[in-house]
Amino acid sequence: MALNLKPLGSRVIVEPIEQEEVTAGGIVLPETAKEKPQQGKVLAVGPGDRDEHGNYIRMEIKVGDRVLFAKYSGTEVKVDGKKLLILRESDVLAIIES
Repeated sequence: MALNLKPLGSRVIVEPIEQEEVTAGGIVLPETAKEKPQQGKVLAVGPGDRDEHGNYIRMEIKVGDRVLFAKYSGTEVKVDGKKLLILRESDVLAIIES
């Protein structure tokens, strides 16, 4: 998928990873009962914030990282029918290493 969004500053674009739709007991969860996803895959990364001298501060997150983010953080947008989140780097809690 070609992403036509370029995040600015210390923002990242994340595709949320949806949780399972069936519980361990076999109960199918409707969309309204599911928890908001808190994991996602980073699709794009901004250049970072600038310091007092105008130099960019390098971001720790890179494209392709799987991240854990705060439950109700970010701004939700739809691009080509896909739900994406625009988050600040500070909203990302951790990078999931596999």
